[in-house]
Amino acid sequence: MDINDFDYDLPEELIAQAPSEQRDGCRLMVLNREKGTISHEHFYDVLDHLRPGDCLVMNDSRVIPARLFGVKEGTGARVEFLLSRRIEGDDWESLVRPGRRLRPGDTVSFGEGKLWAEITGYGKDGTRIVRFHYDGIFMERLEELGKMPLPPYIQREADTEDEDRYQTVYAHYDGSVAAPTAGLHFTEDLLRKAEAKGVELVYVTLHVGIGTFRPVKEQKVEDHHMHFEEYSISEEAADAVNRALDQGRRIISVGTTSTRTLESAAVREGGRWHIQPGRRETGIFIYPGYEFKIVDALITNFHLPKSTLIMLVSALYDREKILEAYREAVREKYRFFSYGDAMLIE
Repeated sequence: MDINDFDYDLPEELIAQAPSEQRDGCRLMVLNREKGTISHEHFYDVLDHLRPGDCLVMNDSRVIPARLFGVKEGTGARVEFLLSRRIEGDDWESLVRPGRRLRPGDTVSFGEGKLWAEITGYGKDGTRIVRFHYDGIFMERLEELGKMPLPPYIQREADTEDEDRYQTVYAHYDGSVAAPTAGLHFTEDLLRKAEAKGVELVYVTLHVGIGTFRPVKEQKVEDHHMHFEEYSISEEAADAVNRALDQGRRIISVGTTSTRTLESAAVREGGRWHIQPGRRETGIFIYPGYEFKIVDALITNFHLPKSTLIMLVSALYDREKILEAYREAVREKYRFFSYGDAMLIE
């Protein structure tokens, strides 16, 4: 399978640079696989497509303010960190810029010494391994000094609005450096209405890594190696999903991260698929030809050309039909990517 099979033309002006005025007021494209139809609605209309008994699975990872701007001690050179993942304790893997200025043994001060980092080694893909030193609680220092890590296609600096809007209303566990963006459209009121309709809300956790922005460089899709991300499923969440599976109720995944979590946790027992609870890492790569074990329907955003995410949605439906839907979204001037509009594949 060739990478160009997942390409499409996107005018730059359709890349959303800011969130919609209200979370659930964005547009929603609905792809009905049974009927083969496309309809254009608003996100709050998603309630019309949810049925009593549906199991709606969401990723409750919280985005941390992972961008830090500091000064290299000894030279005064300005440097930027983008934390990519926590290794253990106060040790992190981080992208650094400019990389040539930071080598093992160097130290960087943030916030006039409120937080400082020691470069202890080299990581993968040009990253650095850093150990942080601070007084008090690390996340409090990070909340004070860091900025939200907006993706590179949003061509502006993060502001105070992003602290709220680049976070789902149900975000709970610190650890992501990119938002699980399909969930950004839900409001607390919309979730209450879904519950009142008889929809079961279930939360899993996958900490989204910086690898979500990395392009596929291999010409042949099958040669691409996915980055690994940490996920966690509680006993309660696994029981809820497994009950729904046993009872033949729909599992609707909110976002590609929830999808990857559920499919990574799938195990076959007694001739049926279930998910197992626990904390693990996943590098699952879902592209056309993959057979879904758990997920029946998907709420997602519009994804980058040639990305692993557009490959995942193409696996759930049909590559040509997905690309035609994307071409229609361009014609209808939908807003794309993290702060853009949404799609429901039902």
